[in-house]
Amino acid sequence: MTLRNCFHCGLTFTPASEVRFDEKSFCCNGCKTVYEIFSANDLSAYYDIQQSPGATPLDLQGKYDFLENEKIVAKLLEFDEGNTKVVSLHIPHIHCSSCIYLLENLHRLASGVVNSVVNFRQKSVRIAYHNDETNLKSIVTLLCKIGYEPNITLDDYGKQKKTTNKSLTIKLGVAFFCFGNIMLLSFPEYFEVNEFWLDQYKGFFRLLIFVISLPAFLYSASEYYSIAWKSIKSGFLSIEIPIALGIVVMFARSVSDMFFNHGPGFFDSMAGLIFFMLLGKTFQAKTYDFLSFERDYKSYFPVAVTQILSDRTEVNVPIYEIQKGNRILVRNQEIIPCDGILISGDAKIDYSFVTGEAIPVSKISGDKIFAGGRHIGIPAEIETLCAVSQSYLTQLWSHEIFRKSNEQKLQSITDSISRYFTPALLLVAISGFLYWCFFDMQTAWNVFTAVLIVACPCALALTAPFTLGNLIRIIGRQKLYLKNASVLERMARADTIVFDKTGTLTTSSSSTIAYQGTELSGFQIACIKKAVRASNHPLSRMLYDFLPDFNVSAPDVFEEIPSHGIHAIFDGIDLKIGSASFTDASKSAFTETAVHINCNGNHLGKFIFSNQYRSELPELLRQLNTHFKLAVLSGDNEGERKNLQKLLPRGTQMAFDQTPEQKLEFIKNLQGQGKKVIMIGDGLNDAGALAQSDVGISIAEDINIFSPACDAILDASAFGKIANFLALSRKGMLVIKLSFGLSLLYNVVGLSFAFTGNLLPLVAAIIMPLSTITIVSFVTLAGNIFARTTRVKTHETRDSKTSERMINVIVSAEPAH
Repeated sequence: MTLRNCFHCGLTFTPASEVRFDEKSFCCNGCKTVYEIFSANDLSAYYDIQQSPGATPLDLQGKYDFLENEKIVAKLLEFDEGNTKVVSLHIPHIHCSSCIYLLENLHRLASGVVNSVVNFRQKSVRIAYHNDETNLKSIVTLLCKIGYEPNITLDDYGKQKKTTNKSLTIKLGVAFFCFGNIMLLSFPEYFEVNEFWLDQYKGFFRLLIFVISLPAFLYSASEYYSIAWKSIKSGFLSIEIPIALGIVVMFARSVSDMFFNHGPGFFDSMAGLIFFMLLGKTFQAKTYDFLSFERDYKSYFPVAVTQILSDRTEVNVPIYEIQKGNRILVRNQEIIPCDGILISGDAKIDYSFVTGEAIPVSKISGDKIFAGGRHIGIPAEIETLCAVSQSYLTQLWSHEIFRKSNEQKLQSITDSISRYFTPALLLVAISGFLYWCFFDMQTAWNVFTAVLIVACPCALALTAPFTLGNLIRIIGRQKLYLKNASVLERMARADTIVFDKTGTLTTSSSSTIAYQGTELSGFQIACIKKAVRASNHPLSRMLYDFLPDFNVSAPDVFEEIPSHGIHAIFDGIDLKIGSASFTDASKSAFTETAVHINCNGNHLGKFIFSNQYRSELPELLRQLNTHFKLAVLSGDNEGERKNLQKLLPRGTQMAFDQTPEQKLEFIKNLQGQGKKVIMIGDGLNDAGALAQSDVGISIAEDINIFSPACDAILDASAFGKIANFLALSRKGMLVIKLSFGLSLLYNVVGLSFAFTGNLLPLVAAIIMPLSTITIVSFVTLAGNIFARTTRVKTHETRDSKTSERMINVIVSAEPAH
């Protein structure tokens, strides 16, 4: 059967479910409606920029009614003055130029919208609107209807907008201005041009150079003075001490030469040194600011919730106003904000973020429900047991052990070398000065300044920032996003890797599905596929993708009973698809995660669902086992041990039934043995272990959606490249060491000439920036070469229907809790 693609969203569908309009094919009426809206508002160019750029619009069902509450809206606004309001909304679906085109033309779709500006990197849109013509709820509803649902969480509620610290950029700009202009004004003296008018104004130009150098010396280099002074007070000889000393000596010697007419001084070299140092810091500091590495539960919880009053009136209130004993209404796909008791009927709760388990948990009236779960099904009424701040999820996250109290006591490779370089440099400079004092004070002064200038450790200090900054970008293009450069150094020192099992070694985007029972006919399979297509339940979506395509007409009767299943009638075939109790299955079947089939009153069988290990796992484990000690932690029971033993290298440590606290203690015990630990996990139950580890890597199917606080965020599609990332981090340290060797060799040669009085300070000032450029060029080139040698082939996108591309290992299905 030939499948077709939706003109709007690109999803594939069978001809039987096709919706035709304007000679185009759509997968549903929602996509067709979006197309009509765009066409009617002269926005058809949306489809010209990129093919099928849209997303299927969602059914809101009152999800954003809380935006009618003015107190809540006021907390979300960035600007609120009179009739003009400004709000920034995070929209995860932004992915191409068509998205930008559409979102920046919102004023054509909604009267009252003044303008809208997209920040593509942060996947957000800033919207200015007039409150007398429209409101925030209308704007959000429109965005949802056209497939761009915003992600509004508690983290957005009343938070102070981030202000970017631009001081480093300003200092860099000032240093560049001073460096460029001093170089320009110094050209005549470089080439010893003896023109009358130049000689006449030489004093003026030197004074002008002195004035221009002051902002670089006093402002741009101020941080180096501050750090050097703090290092001296703490008794630690950091690399900033010789840098600051070199800058001060160059400035003092230049001022002396200028006022005593001994020469132009070294103002250009001083400004150049400051510029290159700040450039290195900027290069290293410019990282993935569009990602958040310090998230907490506020990034996950909703802003408001629907409260049911005693007279059964429903009102939307801020989430912080919910107290113990309140009744709240939780709609389909909404997050449960606080612990409570389920009052109304049955429910399915998806705890995938809290526990890592992708299969929803069944709950009946009277059961306790924990915060953090996502409700699936008809709206559920819950009586709260505590306020949001006292819920299990919030207390777990706020617990002291979950904070990264073990601030990494990492001594960077630059600091390690500076412990020896700084005292050695000072010893050579002072010794040279004292030695030449017995012969010639002028030569002694020249030797002292030449030593400090030629050996100024700018090349040493620039090596690590340029190497690590370059590697951060290379690794980022392969979809591992590091918080900062020190993470790369810690990765290179690691010797142990601990994996979470569920959601890390396994993937929630694919499952192994096996049918047990009476053989189904082709027509029965076609009817089952047609019936589950209309359901939004996760198991229904997985089953729909798994079953083969057949052409069958729509059911005569269709009804979905939330938390139970689907009842559909096709040409005399009465189908019940769903839970064991709904389909009259045997009691033993209640312990499995399965979709049961009942046809005309007879239970035929069941589709059993099992989590699937990632296809890249065997090869990744083989690569890692050669360099690292491996361990696996799981909150599941030991029923999975045998399957894991088939995959894991011999000697891999495994621990099951692990609580979040136990996972953290496991990491602590390894560190107590002197191990440098990398923890790779995905959910809240891994948050403490991620914080405690030397490097915490959070794996995410979508990097823009919530993930725990961590040192790095790994796109799940790049899971198989972990070994290559670690190898590249080690090669990065090798590049730094080679560069240090070259820099130290240069310093030894330069110092030998300077100490004997054969190297004039002017020559030293020229050689110094040349060595810096050489070192920076070397580390950049070497880093790129090593990156090519460890490049990972991009894995093919897996089709969930193609089982032969997946590992044929079935994870034991767990009983419903």
